[in-house]
Amino acid sequence: MDVNVSLALLPLLLVAVGFVIFCLVDIVRAPSTRTLPKWAWALLTVVSIPLGGIVYLLVGRERS
Repeated sequence: MDVNVSLALLPLLLVAVGFVIFCLVDIVRAPSTRTLPKWAWALLTVVSIPLGGIVYLLVGRERS
């Protein structure tokens, strides 16, 4: 892979990692989640980037 391509993809990678970290912290800090247990949401978030995190925020996050 060309160095220029790698440098161009670096911001996208940083945003994806930041999004996963945000979702994992939110899962850990939440008192409960909807439809799935916390461990399942965490696994889905890590395995399926970014779709797992988006689905968690839309469906699994407990609304106050």
